Amino acid sequence: MTNQVFNVPDIHCDHCASSIEGAVGAIVGVEKVKVQIEERTVDVTYDDASVELDSIVTAIEGQGYEVKS
Repeated sequence: MTNQVFNVPDIHCDHCASSIEGAVGAIVGVEKVKVQIEERTVDVTYDDASVELDSIVTAIEGQGYEVKS
């Protein structure tokens, strides 16, 4: 399993967290997703053999949030 933390500066509420956690959590191979509202980060644990990093970014951006590097 691989762990990656994404900076998502537009996170500001529980709705943001639920939206992102639902979208990323639906990706097959993602084991855990935790949005930290105050830190404005998304912590994802996933199987890097079956999940491309770009698919996680795409899922977050698909909910209307920009991922900063």
